[in-house]
Amino acid sequence: MEQLMVLELECFRLRHGDGQAERCVDWAVERLRLDQEGDDLEIVLLASARGVDEVLPLAEVIIERYRGDARLAEQFLAGKYIVALRAAYLAGRESVSSLDTIFTRLYPALGYPDWLVMLSRNCEYATDVPDFEQAFELEFGYIASLWADAGDAGAFERLYDRERSNRQGVPC
Repeated sequence: MEQLMVLELECFRLRHGDGQAERCVDWAVERLRLDQEGDDLEIVLLASARGVDEVLPLAEVIIERYRGDARLAEQFLAGKYIVALRAAYLAGRESVSSLDTIFTRLYPALGYPDWLVMLSRNCEYATDVPDFEQAFELEFGYIASLWADAGDAGAFERLYDRERSNRQGVPC
């Protein structure tokens, strides 16, 4: 199934309160347009679904059917989401404040991953203390660059240096 990662990433975002159901619908419509649905009823239903309550269950069925045990790990999806958030931040579509809201929701939902500690903390501090903005931006760039290059969570973990994150947690 083509472009399944796009659907998985948007479902991840939906599950964590920041996705757009329309993107999943658009994904299904594109599969139909390209005649790639292979008579998959859930893709047909997803193409006409409205709202998160209809979209998410259908998208999850599709992902499970085509990925099964090979589903992308939540940590990996979170990392790719961080990459997208960084691009949005650099483009001015996200702010330190909006990112703080996202990270505050995401950090516990992912089980407090070690790689998100300093990013989340620096973002929170940067909302109130301007001196932390540079530390936040350094950590954000570091984490996003590692996830951008990582093909899976294991590749990220092999490259991630917690000591570097700790050093970037101190305002310059």
